[in-house]
Amino acid sequence: MAVGRPMKFKTVKELKDKCDAFFAQREAEGKPYTITGLALALGTTRETLCDYGEKDDYSDTIKEAKAKCQDYAEQRLYMGGQAAGPIFALKNFGWSDKQEIDHTGKVSLSFTSDDEKCL
Repeated sequence: MAVGRPMKFKTVKELKDKCDAFFAQREAEGKPYTITGLALALGTTRETLCDYGEKDDYSDTIKEAKAKCQDYAEQRLYMGGQAAGPIFALKNFGWSDKQEIDHTGKVSLSFTSDDEKCL
């Protein structure tokens, strides 16, 4: 006997078709792909999408839909000539920018100029 709320989507094909329709509509309207927008278009919540992502049969479909939304957002980060977007994306991929400060009291200077006589 099944326990809990019945599945909103009876088949993976039904879910995939509705996801594809969402992306096609957003593309036609020139609107961004968002995970929240996808959830709303499916008549569900982000949490429910995550729940479907944990189900073996539905996992690949949910991962693909979420990846399309993430790809859309990442592409926009690189537009506009600003550095903040790519920096944000790289940090989410595990990159870091850090500054190391030696607190021992030693002072060292380094120069990158080829002509240190001018300094």
